[in-house]
Amino acid sequence: MALRSRRSTQPLVHHSDRGIQYCSEHYQRLHRRHGIRCSMTDGYDRYQNALAERVNGIHKGEFLLQRPADLEQARTMVRQPVDIYNAERPHLSLQCKTPDEVHRVLSP
Repeated sequence: MALRSRRSTQPLVHHSDRGIQYCSEHYQRLHRRHGIRCSMTDGYDRYQNALAERVNGIHKGEFLLQRPADLEQARTMVRQPVDIYNAERPHLSLQCKTPDEVHRVLSP
């Protein structure tokens, strides 16, 4: 999803915790294929990965309150909070702008 919608040609870094899904060879191969630099926390410290924890909290607390009927609905349920977080929710740390607004200004 992120790779398809990405417009910038700047180097990309994916930051995650050390969950087994992120350490898997399949996932790491995906990073290499797309030229993505992988960054991981030193251990399990949720404060080192605050952005991902925030988006996961939005998923669990606001969007995954019901079981999806099928795979397409599950994809929508995963995509929707990410889109809202990036495009609609202003962030105090970004002077009340959305990440998309800041990204558009900073992208060449």
